[in-house]
Amino acid sequence: MSDTTASSVSGTTLTVPDAELYYEVRGTGPLVVLVGAPMNADSFAPLAALLATDHTVLTTDPRGVNRSSLRGGTGSTPEQRADDLARLIHHLDTGPATAFGSSGGAVSVLALAQAHPQLVSTAIAHEPPLDRLVPDGDELLADSERMMADYLAGDVVGAWKQFFVIADIPVPDAVVEGMFGGERDPRQVADERFWFEHELRATVGWQPDLTALRDGGVRIVVGIGEKSTGQLCDRTSTALAAGLGVEPTRFPGDHTGFADDPAQFAPAPVSDTHLT
Repeated sequence: MSDTTASSVSGTTLTVPDAELYYEVRGTGPLVVLVGAPMNADSFAPLAALLATDHTVLTTDPRGVNRSSLRGGTGSTPEQRADDLARLIHHLDTGPATAFGSSGGAVSVLALAQAHPQLVSTAIAHEPPLDRLVPDGDELLADSERMMADYLAGDVVGAWKQFFVIADIPVPDAVVEGMFGGERDPRQVADERFWFEHELRATVGWQPDLTALRDGGVRIVVGIGEKSTGQLCDRTSTALAAGLGVEPTRFPGDHTGFADDPAQFAPAPVSDTHLT
């Protein structure tokens, strides 16, 4: 990848046992991995371009989403996504990596650090939705089951309204209806359905091995958006940090700060505060 510059991007695929993974590489230097779930590589492209001035930056579509297709399988668990990331890092042969994951991608990054600590120097988990870590976790998981059932039964707008209530993110009903009602991009709808049907349950229900994460030799940074106070992912992230015995780190913006203002967010994943 030595001919890849900060202004160019190399996009290709890697075949793994049950999927074809699409990934992109920018820049040269120490490896940084930017991970979402269900967000794909496009969501991280502006941030990746900024970081690629002095890093090799890997972004990818998670299995089953956008350009990453499944071959014979239907699932997307944190363990599967961690294995995918491990294979990509091995393939690039430029690790160990600083791995930054947001939302479901933060769960993927934690699973990567837990299962493959030799491949990660620092794992930055930005607002992982780990419902089992909070006292009302069982209730939250039950609410999510109802939400997923309603979505798969055809009540798309109603399910999204439930999602924002569960997440403690205030969004007016009219805004939700405008975002998710009417005609929509078929690819976006397919990815969304895959998330509700095959990815969401395993992500929010994942139980991290806190002892393995504490003792695995990977520096774990738990990130929370400065504007996310009181939201569900603020609570789950705070609980994760307490379980690991670390102080959470405040990042610019809210749950999607990395995409909303990449220029402000860019220093955070690779700053001296977060690297070993």
